[in-house]
Amino acid sequence: MSMIDHFLQPEVRPFAIAAMMILVVGLAEAVTMLIGFSLSEVIGKAVHFDGHSENSFFNAISWLNVGGVPLLIFLLLFLGIFSMLGFLIQDLAGAIAGPLPTIVAAPLAFVASMPLLRQATRLVARAIPRDESYAVEIGDLVGRVGDVVVGPLDHGLPGRVRVKDAHGNLHFVAASAAPASDELPQGASVLLVDRDGTHFLAIAAPAEIARPTVSSNN
Repeated sequence: MSMIDHFLQPEVRPFAIAAMMILVVGLAEAVTMLIGFSLSEVIGKAVHFDGHSENSFFNAISWLNVGGVPLLIFLLLFLGIFSMLGFLIQDLAGAIAGPLPTIVAAPLAFVASMPLLRQATRLVARAIPRDESYAVEIGDLVGRVGDVVVGPLDHGLPGRVRVKDAHGNLHFVAASAAPASDELPQGASVLLVDRDGTHFLAIAAPAEIARPTVSSNN
């Protein structure tokens, strides 16, 4: 049986769907970044979880470190672990006696994925600055100089600007040209002067603080 045929078998369908969802979510994030906003930013604003709740359900899932990593990363980690464990369970069962019924294999993979998901989120969280001395509010980027990486910036759909915060951490933020600004080409050095909802407003950076122009071919 080929790998594709194995992927399409009914007994692994939930795990194949989970694997496909990783591609769908990743593609959606890439597309939204190209058109001027980030799916992960939208989800993060729509669903905020800080681990403190009167709801027993939220208190229970806090064990998984929900809120310790961006929600989109949490979702991708869960889909990946669930998918891999599901295929492994069915392959092992098939080698011994035969694949398990989906109604048995899917819950088994789900339960087995929980401790692995907790460990994975804790490892990822260590790579993300969480300490107050390094954490910045997104609004703190106003007044910072960056360069246009997806542009040009005009008064239509936002592009993307690469900018460093006060601690040297890179951010890729949605931005448009400020109302009084001319179009800002890709690679231009820009100054973030304000925010308009979910994106920043930018002008050409004054010569004394401008970064060297970045080639659009880089």
